[in-house]
Amino acid sequence: MGERKDIEPAAPEGPVVGVVGAGTMGAGVAQCFAQAGHRVVVVDPDAEARRGGAARLRAGLRLKSLLRGGQTGGARQRNAPRDGGGDAAGPARPGQRAEPSGPAAAVRLVEFSAELSDLAQASFVVECAREREPLKEEILRALDELCPQETVFASCTSAIPVARLGSFTGRPDRVVGTHFMNPAPLKDAVEVARSPHTSEDTLARTLRLLEGIGKKPLVVGDGPGFVTNRVLMLTVNEAAYVLHEGTADAETVDRVFQECFGHPMGPLRTGDLIGLDTVVDTLDVLREHTGDERFQPCPLLAKLVADGSVGRKAGRGFHTYPSSPLVPRGETSHG
Repeated sequence: MGERKDIEPAAPEGPVVGVVGAGTMGAGVAQCFAQAGHRVVVVDPDAEARRGGAARLRAGLRLKSLLRGGQTGGARQRNAPRDGGGDAAGPARPGQRAEPSGPAAAVRLVEFSAELSDLAQASFVVECAREREPLKEEILRALDELCPQETVFASCTSAIPVARLGSFTGRPDRVVGTHFMNPAPLKDAVEVARSPHTSEDTLARTLRLLEGIGKKPLVVGDGPGFVTNRVLMLTVNEAAYVLHEGTADAETVDRVFQECFGHPMGPLRTGDLIGLDTVVDTLDVLREHTGDERFQPCPLLAKLVADGSVGRKAGRGFHTYPSSPLVPRGETSHG
């Protein structure tokens, strides 16, 4: 196995859930699995990203513990049998997972590695790389060579069609979209995108795994942006145009959506929470796959990204934010 210095490896044996990418989404997805008792290996070739991912994992577990009164296992601990039944690979078998009793125990279930080969025996892999198709293609082709044929590849893509991702592998029937929302540990819903090639078995395993960690999977068909981002990205982009053209300031744009429509956040704060760099990447993917020029990023949005003002994670975007790594409860969005 590769580097394991960021977090001490877990002691229990059992199927491994792999996560590719130690960024905000990767760390959040790893937390979701670890706090439900799964062994997790997070792979990222960048040492700084691994260090940042480990820090986000610890901070996220502390926050989750505070918000849930110390119950880090979520729905799974309330509903699942104590013998640890259920896994990513198939039917429930006793003794597969540990039951973490708090943040420290969940942290010990997560390993960080620089080597993709450390996922060679993973039963389920969630790809959380940046929304760049060539990058995802490279990762999926490598995983296809490494992992057993029964391993499911779940992409956290926010816009690339699952059928396209599946075409990069020799197992399109084992590829599915699992679009977690950001921040993943605080948002229960997961948009599950099924391509025409995704098998019934793959879908069933994915739904069982997500439900087992306390998530609410919503199954949709395949297509650019699926449901969430096909609609949301246009909204964020058009809100940026409203700001760019001087129709209203950022605070007013968001208050209109909050006070007129009851949205917990307006579109500009939502974009800031997602990350404006991710918004631009997703708009580019949508424009490429639909040919629709409405997905061309607003000039103001592109300028903010070029300036490094990419939203909450940078402390500034459409709005400015205090320097805190934690996202207040209730401020959740699509990623």
